[in-house]
Amino acid sequence: MDEMYLKALAKINLGLDVIRKREDGYHEVKMVMQTLKMYDRINIKKINRKASNKKDIYVTTNLPYLPSNENNLVYKAAKLLMDEFDINQGVSINLFKYIPVAAGMAGGSSDAAAVLYGMNRMFRLGLSMEELMERGVKIGADVPYCLMRGTALAEGIGEKLTILPSCPSCYIVIAKPPISVSTKFVYENLHANELTTHPDIEGLIHCMENNDLVGMCNKMGNVLETVTIPAYPVIEAIKKVMLEQGAIGAMMSGSGPTVFGIFQELEKAEQTYQILRQGDLANQVYLTEPYNIPRKE
Repeated sequence: MDEMYLKALAKINLGLDVIRKREDGYHEVKMVMQTLKMYDRINIKKINRKASNKKDIYVTTNLPYLPSNENNLVYKAAKLLMDEFDINQGVSINLFKYIPVAAGMAGGSSDAAAVLYGMNRMFRLGLSMEELMERGVKIGADVPYCLMRGTALAEGIGEKLTILPSCPSCYIVIAKPPISVSTKFVYENLHANELTTHPDIEGLIHCMENNDLVGMCNKMGNVLETVTIPAYPVIEAIKKVMLEQGAIGAMMSGSGPTVFGIFQELEKAEQTYQILRQGDLANQVYLTEPYNIPRKE
């Protein structure tokens, strides 16, 4: 196999709680993660190695401001496996981004996960999913989840994953305002050990077990909104539009600034999508659905 075409799927957080800030500086989290039917496209192709025996990795993207060197997570993913297994052939990686960048949707982590998966198959490395996930966490805390996909509870720093019942069927409008939010800024200003209100993650999971979409939406919560929304009021403005148009729940994903709204009715979701596309609150708007993986009983 000399070439592969892959899809790197986006995610949202249906629930995001920060339990505490650890002594090592990391934050201990409890999150419900959900994959979406929206994705980046990735093409990986083997190239001939040069006589210099240099390990060649060439990255191209459709966005001129994205790095094409070791600062891109797809490069890091390819290099990790090439170094470990001493792969004697270079690769070219063409990344076509659809998932909003730096938006709380794990686009970069999902791209890295897709490259790990693709390299494993192309070069017949024989790594199991668990072994890929162990390597993925070296690149980023979300990478193991992006390999697994579906619906999951993430704990620790995000690397401890438990498969959950699938998200109830619904329609999801995604809207990213024309701003960038620094994850570092959000976590530095969270004061996690002083939080007095936390989302009911267990209650959210219970609703999902009962396929209760309305109950699930009522239990959604993201403690990072307490930092991001005061700094960027446009996030609250987008949530307000979604709820006014019939969303049964609306929330910021991750550290933001992307907002998602959950709808029972396609007509209301489409109407909200059009309103946000025609307005000036968001510069990227999508209409999608949950991506659920059938699980064995």
